[in-house]
Amino acid sequence: MSVEKKFVQEGITKALVDEYLAVELERAGYGGMIMNRTPMGTQITVYAEKPGMVIGKGGKLIRKITRDLDRRFHLDNPQIDVQDVGRGDLNGRVVANRLASSLERGWYFRKAGQSMMRRVMDAGALGCEIVISGKLTGPRSRTEKFISGYIKHSGKPAVELVDMGYSVAVKKLGVIGCQVRIIPPDVRLPDDFQIQQAQAAPAAAPVAAPAQQAAEKKSDLDQLLESESAQAVAPKSPDDSPAASPDEGVPEDALLAEEKPEPCAKEE
Repeated sequence: MSVEKKFVQEGITKALVDEYLAVELERAGYGGMIMNRTPMGTQITVYAEKPGMVIGKGGKLIRKITRDLDRRFHLDNPQIDVQDVGRGDLNGRVVANRLASSLERGWYFRKAGQSMMRRVMDAGALGCEIVISGKLTGPRSRTEKFISGYIKHSGKPAVELVDMGYSVAVKKLGVIGCQVRIIPPDVRLPDDFQIQQAQAAPAAAPVAAPAQQAAEKKSDLDQLLESESAQAVAPKSPDDSPAASPDEGVPEDALLAEEKPEPCAKEE
């Protein structure tokens, strides 16, 4: 068998196993399953609202399911692990089964759809979409859609983040399909962003003058040369200067007056 055919066969087997478990565990609140292949065999994790009903009295039901998976679908050493689904109002498969059961009991489709959508949103879901299709009120089939919150319809987030469930309600006039899509409350959507308030920028340092910037850029050698030239031009200290002459700073007229001889006294 080629690789392509092997992958296709595994996908078909997984779909058939899911359909079989949905029928067998309908009363237990079947919420989906995960199938993984391990070296020890095939590990199947079943999610249900009532794990005790999946196991059965003394493990009778789970042994029957394991035997059927081995004989009908030829799985390699199937091992079933039962887990609690948690909050059933946030599981698309569980909500779809509840909606189909309500329609089979005679609820009006609009009342059933609005009631289920309100329960899902009250549980904290970010968004919910319910689509009911079939013979609702007349001989012709039609589709009714109920939307609340935010729902992704395309792209990778619609495949990975949205929990989808499908169920069928069998009535006298025909079957009614119930499709439910839910975005859980703990999902971070890729287009979800928040705008934070801008913080005050720190005060900028004062810009130095161009002359100061040029002086800072001088090399150490230039600074050394400038210091030496400044020392050469600086005046000498008063101690090193020669002593001033006694006549320095006296007016010339005063000196001439001092040089004139005094008149001689008259002889008596």
